[in-house]
Amino acid sequence: MVVPAGAGLAVWVRHGEHLRIVDVEGGQVGDLFAFAGADPGEYLSASHTRTSTSRLFPRIGEQFMTNRRRPILTLVADTSPGVHDMLIAACDPERYRMLGAPGHASCADNVHHALAQIGLATDAVPQPVNVFMNIPVGTEGDLSWLPAVSRPGDAVTFTAAMDCAVVLSACPMDLNAINGQRPTSLAIDIMSPNPVAPERI
Repeated sequence: MVVPAGAGLAVWVRHGEHLRIVDVEGGQVGDLFAFAGADPGEYLSASHTRTSTSRLFPRIGEQFMTNRRRPILTLVADTSPGVHDMLIAACDPERYRMLGAPGHASCADNVHHALAQIGLATDAVPQPVNVFMNIPVGTEGDLSWLPAVSRPGDAVTFTAAMDCAVVLSACPMDLNAINGQRPTSLAIDIMSPNPVAPERI
């Protein structure tokens, strides 16, 4: 399933299935959200995940946690250079208004539109898992907004730890360097629960 540049897509993923996100052309950030199938008020929480792993982003084999401290996804493979982010909020209409681009497409709007397509809704947009996003943290805590270093065909694979609705937004940001100022498409594969080795491949 292709997620066009600047757009979002929601998919259902069953417990044990594998979700693979592919950077089709390279250099594209994907905002990833996951909501518990039984209650969308429970969702993947970047802050709870950092608390659980004591890392800015999980290692292969580690889990992403919900706001109720339950595992929802497990990172099982990563063919990219491994540069991802869980600090930056999803872009939204107000962010673009402040940048002088009112009406610009945003990841926040993509979440609402994508969830509506599968009959779900959320009042608030959670902090996303920003796959392929390159936001290094300096020694004094400064953040840099650098182009994604993922290459064409690079992929990140997760296993669902519960039935969940997953939303992926191919981030439309073209006013800073994160997508090389030219957003491109991403792809999603959902695979049956055959074993995937918990290592970088």
